[in-house]
Amino acid sequence: MAQQQRAVMTRRTVLEAAATVFAEHGYTAATVADILKTAGVTKGALYFHFDSKEALAQGVLEVQTDLNLPPQDVKLQEMVDVAMTVAHRLVRDPLLRAGARLSSDPIGRRHYRSAWPLWVDMLTEIVTEAHQRGETLSHIVPREIAEMVVSAFNGVQLYAQLETDLTGVEHRVSVLLKYLLPSIASPAVLMRLDVAPDRGARLLSEMGLETAPA
Repeated sequence: MAQQQRAVMTRRTVLEAAATVFAEHGYTAATVADILKTAGVTKGALYFHFDSKEALAQGVLEVQTDLNLPPQDVKLQEMVDVAMTVAHRLVRDPLLRAGARLSSDPIGRRHYRSAWPLWVDMLTEIVTEAHQRGETLSHIVPREIAEMVVSAFNGVQLYAQLETDLTGVEHRVSVLLKYLLPSIASPAVLMRLDVAPDRGARLLSEMGLETAPA
């Protein structure tokens, strides 16, 4: 059991190191040697879990949606919470920063699958349940809403990255949701949604998961 726990911890250490390197250098410029140096593990330990740089990138992308956020009484609040939590963590979590950079890298994506379909699937599930509960306007199509939110979020994230190195990204995402949600939520539900810029920070603080800026 102790050996298994060490293996899990080593894998996580390698993933976090890979994320740090990918976030800073991008996929093409990143090297396995850089990741080994950052991780502080042996080459054998790294290759036990990941057999290539491509596998490392894919591993980073596959953990993007492991948010483990608490359920909410209003299901649409969970969609808001995903967006606001990710916006908050983009500045602080190399895994999410790396995921954003890897997913938007047209050269790198020849070697791995983007995380965007994972986000679309997650939000589709949330919006489908919200729709079934009557929280949304009757005409909406859950997957179309999920694709729109993911696309719009990535546009805001990219703009904030280029303009301010993600400073103020939480405010920008909050504004995005403020204007998108009236076309998604029923009026009664809309009034109950918390889309404040600090929503993600408060939620993570309540979960004991707040982190310092990277």
